Amino acid sequence: MKATTLNFIVTTVIVTLSAVHSVGGQAQENNEKLVHYSVQNLGTLGGVLGSSAHSINDQSWTAGVANLTGDTEEHAAIWQDGVVTDLGTLGGDNSNVDFPVKNNDGVVVGFAQTPETDPLGENFCIFLCTPSGGACNGSHQTCRGFRWRNGLMEPLGTLAGNNSAATGANNHGMVVGVAENTTPDPNCVSPQVLDYEAVVWQGNTIHELLPVPGDAIGVALAVNDNGQIVGSTGTCGSGPGIGPIFLHAVLWKNHLPTDLGNLGGTLNNVAYAINDRGQVVGASDLAGDNTGHAFLWQNGVMTDLGTLGGDFSSAAFAINDSSQVVGLSCDVNSNCRAFLSQNGLMTDLNALTAGSPLYLISAADINSRGEIVGAGVDLNTAEPLAFAAVPCDEGPAAGPIGIAKPRIALSGTAREQLHRMLIFGR
Repeated sequence: MKATTLNFIVTTVIVTLSAVHSVGGQAQENNEKLVHYSVQNLGTLGGVLGSSAHSINDQSWTAGVANLTGDTEEHAAIWQDGVVTDLGTLGGDNSNVDFPVKNNDGVVVGFAQTPETDPLGENFCIFLCTPSGGACNGSHQTCRGFRWRNGLMEPLGTLAGNNSAATGANNHGMVVGVAENTTPDPNCVSPQVLDYEAVVWQGNTIHELLPVPGDAIGVALAVNDNGQIVGSTGTCGSGPGIGPIFLHAVLWKNHLPTDLGNLGGTLNNVAYAINDRGQVVGASDLAGDNTGHAFLWQNGVMTDLGTLGGDFSSAAFAINDSSQVVGLSCDVNSNCRAFLSQNGLMTDLNALTAGSPLYLISAADINSRGEIVGAGVDLNTAEPLAFAAVPCDEGPAAGPIGIAKPRIALSGTAREQLHRMLIFGR
């Protein structure tokens, strides 16, 4: 379970072995005082094959996606005070909240299928439900971004194309995401036909955000309360089996793009999140484009955050205003674990969650209270499940010094979820 994503945004940070040492390992070896976390398994919407949490706001509203009874459909969900709410769809079969939504006033954004079959045969949104990674019901339905509030799901527009998706929102009415236009692009990988661009919605108005000059497509992923937007731009694709090529991690200010640079590589450069201090996190290839690392960008400088000990790739998905960064770090076999990075030190989140019912494979978001959400693996069933990790005390790293929970080999569906979470590939 849980490999929902946007079909046009699939890439991998997981490529090959890189001999990078972990600053997280340093944190455990020094036995520094670290916050411990109480972990809650958030459950599903009746299905048995899993769920994934992707967003938590400062009111502790957790949002993501979960399987319904029968495991043939999955819907966007909110977990609040122990209650899970099904957000529904736009008339189609499936929906999702796939990225951090930094709105504290009850607005949730995502993407949902409509009843209409895509006239071009595209599969703009992918929803995978089965243990083997098979598609949920509703393949090839059109997909639209949505804005949900007070029980009502409102569709968001496109750039005259058939599909769109919302990925983030701030507290001033701005919603960001991606929308198709009407331009067929021969570089798109089948079944994708049309180009798509980063967009911002304000009320019922949609504004296109231009890509870095020379790029054809773009996606906006997050917006802060200062109106700064981050994401990525690149080309639609270059051959069978190759998804979009994201060349530039981008910051938009006043609708104008700035290339944030890279860690030496030319591919897979994506800015996933920005806080109100203007700090940006994401993932970027290293020189040679054989692997990629999480980065922190601030004041014009991109810093490599490295990986956990023994791993070869990483990606950072969220940052709060205290500069705490979360994401995942993976070994050469695509077995991943959630990390927390702060004060220059990256720590395996599993080392801070003694007694957890889950092995935490990816941390997707962190709020101002330090509460973390993401996807874990049930140690009994090996299925991915949404988790919320709440700070509970402070002390030395859990377990023997330098050792977190033993790394586990992930199931095929858990790995598929992680490949898609590295969106570009999330």
